[in-house]
Amino acid sequence: MLKNYLKMAYRNLMRHKVFSLINVLGLALGMTCSILILLWVQDEVSYDRFHENIDQIYQVMETQSYPGADKFETEATPGKLAAAMERELPEVEKAVRYGLPRPMLLSHGEKGLKGKATYADPAFLEVFSFKLLEGDKTQVLKQPNSVVLSDSMAYKLLGSTDVVGQLIKLNNSESYKITGVMASVPENSTMQFDIVLPFINYERQPGSEWMEHWGNNGVMTYLLLKPGTDAEALSEKISPFVKQRYEESNVDLFLHPYADYHLHNFRKLDANPGQILYVRLFMVVALFLLLIACINFMNLATARSAKRAKEVGVRKAVGADKKALVSQFMVESVLVALIAMFLAMNFAGILLPHFNELTGKAIALNLLSPVVLLGLLGVALFTGIVAGSYPAFFLSSFEPVLVLKGTVRLNRGVATFRKGLVIFQFVLSALLIVCTLVVYLQMRYIQNRNIGINRDNLVMLPLEGKLLERYSMVKAEILEIPGVVGVSASSQNPISTDSNTGDVDWKGKEADKSILVDVMDTDYDFISLMGISLKEGRDFSKDFGTDTAAFIVNEEAVRQMNMKNPVGQWLHLWEEGHIVGVVKDFHTTSMHFKTKPLAMRLRPAETSTMIVRVAAGKTQDVMKNLERITRKHNPIYSFSYRFLDDMYNRMYRSEAVMTKLTSAFAGIAIFISCLGLFGLALFTAEQRTKEIGVRKVLGASVASIVFMLSKDFLKLVLLANIIALPLSWYLMSNWLQGYAYRTEVSWWIFAVALLATVVIAMFTLSFHAIKTAIANPVNSLRSE
Repeated sequence: MLKNYLKMAYRNLMRHKVFSLINVLGLALGMTCSILILLWVQDEVSYDRFHENIDQIYQVMETQSYPGADKFETEATPGKLAAAMERELPEVEKAVRYGLPRPMLLSHGEKGLKGKATYADPAFLEVFSFKLLEGDKTQVLKQPNSVVLSDSMAYKLLGSTDVVGQLIKLNNSESYKITGVMASVPENSTMQFDIVLPFINYERQPGSEWMEHWGNNGVMTYLLLKPGTDAEALSEKISPFVKQRYEESNVDLFLHPYADYHLHNFRKLDANPGQILYVRLFMVVALFLLLIACINFMNLATARSAKRAKEVGVRKAVGADKKALVSQFMVESVLVALIAMFLAMNFAGILLPHFNELTGKAIALNLLSPVVLLGLLGVALFTGIVAGSYPAFFLSSFEPVLVLKGTVRLNRGVATFRKGLVIFQFVLSALLIVCTLVVYLQMRYIQNRNIGINRDNLVMLPLEGKLLERYSMVKAEILEIPGVVGVSASSQNPISTDSNTGDVDWKGKEADKSILVDVMDTDYDFISLMGISLKEGRDFSKDFGTDTAAFIVNEEAVRQMNMKNPVGQWLHLWEEGHIVGVVKDFHTTSMHFKTKPLAMRLRPAETSTMIVRVAAGKTQDVMKNLERITRKHNPIYSFSYRFLDDMYNRMYRSEAVMTKLTSAFAGIAIFISCLGLFGLALFTAEQRTKEIGVRKVLGASVASIVFMLSKDFLKLVLLANIIALPLSWYLMSNWLQGYAYRTEVSWWIFAVALLATVVIAMFTLSFHAIKTAIANPVNSLRSE
């Protein structure tokens, strides 16, 4: 029986090649997009799932409250927190500190290699399941000056992974003993590092005294909870943990599941839910694209039902029951879906390298995996059943007596259903067009908005090795390079600051008033080099020896401190000084957040990044000379640099990827919808050939016939826009709430979406409409 069904299905496909091609191509395109999206989603949801205790690992977060200002949430915590929690909370099995990875140089003999290094407590490799290849995970980080390397780092530096016990140098100075070798951190890990150092070494560094004070934050704290612990109850319990130890604290603690770190925003006060938004969005897009393709199949199958009515009538007359007919049509549908899936797998394989380049991932389509094959087969069967279900039950319901008499007429309900499917298709298409436009405009707004800094031609060089020690000499040499406009330095990335304090005092401060201020140490000429506008006062100057105890603040700091005439006023920020200047606000963080108060100090010796502005068109020559100078002072270090503009764009990589993917999916959705419209227009033109011939004989013009054939479809497209545009406005307005600075959802966006769908639909319909309208009526009326 199945063999017969397959044979009939094959013959039917071959008999109607154009409609079969439209169906197969539409389904294949929808499946291709769905495969790529599902691979991306699978990669996203797999993050950090390799940790054995993932459901018991929680990160401690802070909510800091400042009267008169917004609350601030951060993952930075006090250095003493982990040990206190492990000691005092019975629900905590282990607590560990983790420092943000930073570039460090490892050297062995004359060979040097940079890697991402982090500091962690001894129990770090017990809490997290990073695979240790050599060494004992309970011991490798217990001793000072011990180090754990990734296998790739060990092999690159020492030519082997059998290196436990060997000595290497860190930043070309202090010697460290290799106590362990771990497998390279998986790509789907939130934490990314090559080197792990014991936290005890960080505590011994000059300037680490801040870790002894409960009011200072700078490390991340992770807890491994005992099985059966109620995390929500513990989160409430630890809320006043810091306040109980430091009366002036304005900090409340809460727990965030580490399993949610990659996808879910830990900032509960932020309207942006995090990466999970894009996962949900593209899951919906994948489903929509499949539905649009399925709708094409349903529409064409029901539209052509009259042509298959006699076949159904004959089969019923010779004894076929409804179940057998449904089975036959479902087999046809599934066969089409399987052919489409075969094409989709090939399309996906071709497009996957480009998809990976776009998303910055290394996803693979492993067709030898039983899970992948079963998943693809499941998608094909799902698509085939959904697409073929309505046509199968509809066609099998024809009465054989009426069919064989030639009196079959499609009832109004069938036509209404088919129109509803067309409307649904174009609702989704219009929705995707609006989403694409809004996301693109927001990205352009971000790119073009004046952030208060001139980002062009700014090169950022790390002050590592001897560069900081010889900063004045290196700066003088770089200023001699032709094409260098200026040189300065800062302790932070100017567009992404992460060092702040609430230990701020000023004249006239109210007793219950406190604010959180970002702190940036700079060199002379920083403000002019960055193109920051000075509103009041002056920049730091060598003409004033007291500027080493002075501050320059931004407008937001002045507003929150409620200062009337800030220049010359006294300010205490870790130490006392006077405000010598006020700069206009510039963005020191993502546009998801509002501008923060900022104070700058003149501390060249405490900076970490040299900033060089290059004249336009001189970049290549300047970079060669920068490499020459830095290598002269740091021969073992590789030359590394970043352009500030690239760093700014990288902050919005997720949005940029979303823009490109949404644009691509919108285009594919429209193309699939137009395939269906093309097929329906072809069928309609065939059905009304004789009517058109009569109309032409009676004097109808080509334009009137084209309009007659197109108007019903255009009404459906217009109705789809009426439904889609308010819905898209609601969705995109909510999405934009995640940005403190955002574009407007203007009326013209909806006008463009409306015009685009109408023009595209008209272009699709016009091919058959014009072809039919200009045909010789003699040919269509010859048989009458």
